[in-house]
Amino acid sequence: MINKCRVLLFCVLAAVPAFSAQHVALHPRPGFDPGDQETIRQIVDMERQAKEASLHRDADFSLRILADDYVAITPLGQVTTKQETISARRSGQLRYESMNITDMVVRLYGDTAVVTARADVKGHQLGEDFSGPYRYTRVWVRRNGHWQTVSYQATVTQ
Repeated sequence: MINKCRVLLFCVLAAVPAFSAQHVALHPRPGFDPGDQETIRQIVDMERQAKEASLHRDADFSLRILADDYVAITPLGQVTTKQETISARRSGQLRYESMNITDMVVRLYGDTAVVTARADVKGHQLGEDFSGPYRYTRVWVRRNGHWQTVSYQATVTQ
């Protein structure tokens, strides 16, 4: 099955907070489809929107974009559902003050996109500071023509 998957990498070599002026390098893989470039652009834009929604505590974005079976794993190993994520945004218990995304790589496998990146964040959860560098993986799935996040995991880095 893997040899049937189209794999395309986009590396963000220099990220700008609003994703407005990224330098992007394309590394084609076997089975590269030039049409995948538009899909990659869509995923990078969804990542930009996810960042903005986090910074502005936009629960409506989460409601639209998170799949009903969404599961996130926090750096402490806690499992979080779609409803818990939406509640945290609405209550304000999770607050991001800033977020800088770098080292982003997007891999496509049919109607699935896997994003890995580094996020340097400043924020608080329930009054406790969680600022620092993280690595994250987000999995997007295209369902009925729309991209949804089905999984997310963040890890603290040194």
